[in-house]
Amino acid sequence: MLTPQLSIIIPTYNRKDILLRTLKGYELQTARGEILEILVIDDGSTDGTGEAVEGFSATSSLKVRCLVQQNKGQAAARNYGIREAHGTLILLGDDDIIPAPTLVAEHISWNRKYPEDNFAILGHVSWSPEVNPTPFMEWMGLYKLFGYGFLVPGKEVGISCFYSCNMSLKRDFLLREGLFDENFRTYGFEDTELGYRLTKKGLHTLYNPEAIGYHLKRMSYADACRRQEMIYLAREYFDATEAGQFLRHQAPNAKREVLKHNLKMAVAKVVAPLLSPLTPVLDSHVQLPRVAYELLYSCVAMKAQASYKRSRSRHQEAKESIASNVR
Repeated sequence: MLTPQLSIIIPTYNRKDILLRTLKGYELQTARGEILEILVIDDGSTDGTGEAVEGFSATSSLKVRCLVQQNKGQAAARNYGIREAHGTLILLGDDDIIPAPTLVAEHISWNRKYPEDNFAILGHVSWSPEVNPTPFMEWMGLYKLFGYGFLVPGKEVGISCFYSCNMSLKRDFLLREGLFDENFRTYGFEDTELGYRLTKKGLHTLYNPEAIGYHLKRMSYADACRRQEMIYLAREYFDATEAGQFLRHQAPNAKREVLKHNLKMAVAKVVAPLLSPLTPVLDSHVQLPRVAYELLYSCVAMKAQASYKRSRSRHQEAKESIASNVR
């Protein structure tokens, strides 16, 4: 990679101010000369994102292109960017993941170390110091939002840690072996599903904790609840895919993980009324034991699952009512 070959792909939707902070972060890279282009995929924004990107591009030394599509979700947006990219190396990012100054240099270095097209590099994501993360957020980032707490530097990661917010892959491998499933329209599982398919095709994903991106987002307990509900929306489709079936039934330790989850949910059902007074503490800087976060998050999952089931039930009743009226 003696000449710039890196295409950075950033999907976005109605977050122009944060997006501009992220673009500025790439402008400040120590290896800025390695960046061939940045492709911003505007997923049907209505907040002037396109104009904001054009304004940034007009004064930036980087080549920044804004691609616009109707609102189809992140999977479709990333695919659009991958197909339109000119670089041989793709860096997948998010609009609220601000790169540390050496993020690009770390990805380039490791891709030179592993030049085979079936090697990918996963970077690290931590909370931006600007959001003053709570202990609950720190725990979420390591074990729930991401699984970095389980990863070993330099080692291969499993498909559950195929995070498309800070990952570099060779474009030819992606185009040849598969892109994101665009049936994923809501948040969750689209990268896990792709990770499964690419790993079956021989992809090796290595973890480089020095390729750091800072998540510019505050996550409260209420945000965690809403996120979990969104995950259940995507879970129904994911469970029907080969990847979903593999993780539930065939993956190593799958049965043990299912039993562990069921046990946590059973315990949460009993202790939820007792633990609910503690939930305001999660938005403070009071440190709780890890087991407390595990139990409280199980309560979050239980509530989200119940809410999802109620929503599905109402949806089914509405469909049956419409069908009855048609008859």
